[in-house]
Amino acid sequence: MKRFIDIFFSITALLLLLPVMLIIALLILLTSRGGVFYRQKRVGRFNMDFTILKFRTMYKNSDRNGLLTIGGRDNRVTPIGYWLRKYKLDELPQMFNVIYGTMSLVGPRPEVREYVKYYTADQMQVLDVKPGITDPASIEYIDENNLLEASGDPRKTYIEEIMPRKLLINLQYIQSATWYTDLLIIYRTLMALFR
Repeated sequence: MKRFIDIFFSITALLLLLPVMLIIALLILLTSRGGVFYRQKRVGRFNMDFTILKFRTMYKNSDRNGLLTIGGRDNRVTPIGYWLRKYKLDELPQMFNVIYGTMSLVGPRPEVREYVKYYTADQMQVLDVKPGITDPASIEYIDENNLLEASGDPRKTYIEEIMPRKLLINLQYIQSATWYTDLLIIYRTLMALFR
């Protein structure tokens, strides 16, 4: 049932949002140098790496200066990228990841290998399921960039405070996940973004 929901909603969303995605692609091309898409290795199900697809929101090669984006106005983020991130529109291309089968609509957000190495044995259980475009932790930490901006050491804050809490939330989700709870999380995500 979960795979059916993933495919149905992803294809439907892509068809409905195609004009929006084309406008986003054009704006990215017109406002900064580089391609439309950003590809990054993430850790997926069974601890296997896969390539996640996003709209590019940063200037070319900016991720060489660190993987965390800090605050609402990180100077590596393009002007259009700021708005794409704010409303999570940069995540739309991940619908292709869902169709391909490397991601689900709902599941623990995939992390980069650099941070997965800090997972405990219990936390590694989040890798027993497909990663998702959204999850309960993403809703709770929708203002994560602001929390990191307020920190004296954002990387430490992420590794020692934010990441463990998000993993705990996702482990709880995994234990009680159903197609109904997934639909509820999608609804809650949309409501959080509209607010």
